Amino acid sequence: MSFLKKDKNQAYFYVAPAVILVGLICIYPILRTLVMSFTDNDGLNPAKFIGFDNYVRLFLDPNYITPIYNTIIWTVFATVFPVAIGFLFAYSMQFLPRSNYFQILVYLPATVSAAAAGVLFGFILDKSGLINQILSLIGYDHLVRDWLFRAPENTYSMIGAYTWQTTGINMMIFIVGLQGMPKEQLEAAKIDGAKGLTLVFKIVIPMIMPYFVIASLLALINSFRVFDQVWVMTQGGPGRYSEVLAVTMYREGFVLFDLGYAASVAVLISLVGLVFSYFYLRSVLVKEDVGN
Repeated sequence: MSFLKKDKNQAYFYVAPAVILVGLICIYPILRTLVMSFTDNDGLNPAKFIGFDNYVRLFLDPNYITPIYNTIIWTVFATVFPVAIGFLFAYSMQFLPRSNYFQILVYLPATVSAAAAGVLFGFILDKSGLINQILSLIGYDHLVRDWLFRAPENTYSMIGAYTWQTTGINMMIFIVGLQGMPKEQLEAAKIDGAKGLTLVFKIVIPMIMPYFVIASLLALINSFRVFDQVWVMTQGGPGRYSEVLAVTMYREGFVLFDLGYAASVAVLISLVGLVFSYFYLRSVLVKEDVGN
């Protein structure tokens, strides 16, 4: 028994370095940010405890209603479009010859970083960029505009760039789901007369619903904390009209040095991400249980 107890104590020494590293890199910054969110802190003078003032300011100050509104817009559209288009591509690939080449083509943008995608679409959506040149060429000069410097066109343009980059990931999720569908049930539904949209909405989608849940929650988490593309393409402008909460956090913390307020924004983003992550992990576990 003493030998077993000795081995058990030794195990803690093997685990301790990893625990300490996680604590220093993850847990300590989280706690430090949480404490900072209740202070007035500019990084130079001693921090002053102000309670929930930063959180009240976030929700009541008219200057910060726009970032909250834009974040909601991003969360909705940057979830619906990539997931819906990803499923459309995945389902269509079943009927295309040599679909592997099309899968690679659709997935390729996912290998590009968000910042690089932002730079690319910054050129495409520029006033003299590809979109406006095409519109002029086909005779739609009245639609030519500065896409990234007019609200709300700039927000929807960036969501379009984000959709281009992330659709491939969702497509691969749905391809896995479609390949795992029981062929017998699908053939039985076809024999009973199900076809076209009826087959898709009544049979296919319900059968792969766990994959829809996973793709949607993953898209929600990523879209809520989007930063790279917005900062690269517009920096939240003009006049902060395209700003989202992640950009607000960066601007307040690293441009205006209002660290307490930036920390409160970071806490809000983290809490929402934590809620989405909980449901995402729960849906993964449920899918695994069903599969077993």
